[in-house]
Amino acid sequence: MPDEPHGAVAPPVAQTLAQGWCALSSLHGRIETHIERALQAGHDLSVREFSVLNVLSGQHDGDGGHLQMKQLADSVVLSQSATTRLVTRLEDRGLLARYICPDDRRGIYTDVSDEGLKLLEEARPTHDTALREALAEAARRPELAPLVAAVEGLTGTTR
Repeated sequence: MPDEPHGAVAPPVAQTLAQGWCALSSLHGRIETHIERALQAGHDLSVREFSVLNVLSGQHDGDGGHLQMKQLADSVVLSQSATTRLVTRLEDRGLLARYICPDDRRGIYTDVSDEGLKLLEEARPTHDTALREALAEAARRPELAPLVAAVEGLTGTTR
């Protein structure tokens, strides 16, 4: 096995992957925390609530236009029970409504109310600004800068 320059030893692949995962987790946590604070302060809305409203606002009438609760849970990366509790809270606030699928009585769909759409529209600039701020702050950290560049590269966005 050839010697590494100056006695340096390359980290094992598993260690490198673990470091990458830690950096990705750190970036996600920083972004989510920053957005959460901004949404709570400006709109009394959590990141998860915003995500549910955002996903549901993309629904449309017709085939495949509505999400069942399981599909919603998958879309916002929550368990079905956590999604049900979150939907119940949003429903209690008048931001969305649930109804039984007319074709399959076991299926439950969820729609955003007009009030929910209004709140989402008001909160979106706050969300987007907080996201840009969090990414800019993370980009100043050498261990996170490559991940920020990768995220921005996915959409062609730049700071």
